[in-house]
Amino acid sequence: MSVALPEHTSATMSPRDRAGHWRALVSGTFVPLDLIAHQDVSPVGTITSRQLGRLRIAEVEAGPQTVSRSRRRISQGGAEFLTVTLQHHGTARLTQDGRQALVGPGGFTCADAGRPYLREHRDHFRFTAFRLPKAALGVTDDELRTVTGTAFDGGSGTAGLVAGYLKQLAAQPADLDPGTAHRLALTAADLLAALVHERRGLPARQPEEGTRSMLARIEDYVLRHLGDPDLSPARIAHAHHISLRYLHKLFHTQGTTVNRWVQRQRLERCRRELSRPARTAPTISGVAHRWGFVSPSHFSRSFRTAYGMSPREWQAMTSRRPVPTTREPAADGRRPPAA
Repeated sequence: MSVALPEHTSATMSPRDRAGHWRALVSGTFVPLDLIAHQDVSPVGTITSRQLGRLRIAEVEAGPQTVSRSRRRISQGGAEFLTVTLQHHGTARLTQDGRQALVGPGGFTCADAGRPYLREHRDHFRFTAFRLPKAALGVTDDELRTVTGTAFDGGSGTAGLVAGYLKQLAAQPADLDPGTAHRLALTAADLLAALVHERRGLPARQPEEGTRSMLARIEDYVLRHLGDPDLSPARIAHAHHISLRYLHKLFHTQGTTVNRWVQRQRLERCRRELSRPARTAPTISGVAHRWGFVSPSHFSRSFRTAYGMSPREWQAMTSRRPVPTTREPAADGRRPPAA
């Protein structure tokens, strides 16, 4: 999905309002963030994002700005994610865990969304960000600290392998089958884990293929039944001949819960449907019902908690933009159904 700050409305907005709208788009794509724009006349900012297994890939291009992840924003969600940012144009300064990293084109940084950080862009920039659950790496928080607030050269060594692979992932077609998408995302997590262990001087851990295979099957099942309001952890466990306790343990290793993951997938699909241009915009209640929400009020509260605005505000803001040339696929690689 490609989203831009509308040119025909930004001209009439105050700098504060423009920054607010842009912050909502950025936070909706990544995690809740604060944002400060560094020039009065806001350039057109664009975000093109898609899901590849458990990996969200987003290309961002915009003007000078600073984004920060405060403890207040951390409390609003997203603490389970790691974001790896591959710089293409311009420079950025990342501050986290008491370190500062200046990164230019070809390099990358890692930011842990579970702790405060600051990312500064003093000129026009373009980067591709890769957001994935920290638990997918199989490393501890202390081990992960060895790669945060650090600039990595994408031209050599293990860091070069990571950068090269991430570039290839960003170039993959959007309609990959779910199994392939999931395996590609797992490989990215394994490469990042190898980078962490290299920094710590530790041997690489072997991935638990059996656990990952089971989790992939469960996620595929859930994604095929998202619209069923009766989808429950007990039903998911029964369908895969495992105990409810084991099901919860599987999702705990990914830094989330079954219910939280199911709700996030439903909200993502609702968000995409509500982004349609005004002439084809579906009703909010119809979208909520289609993706398994029984209570409209519960849907509205959940949507505001996840994206910082109500479904109606999101629909009003995004329906003013031109029709996008691409549509974001679902997390399982399939296109969302037509209304």
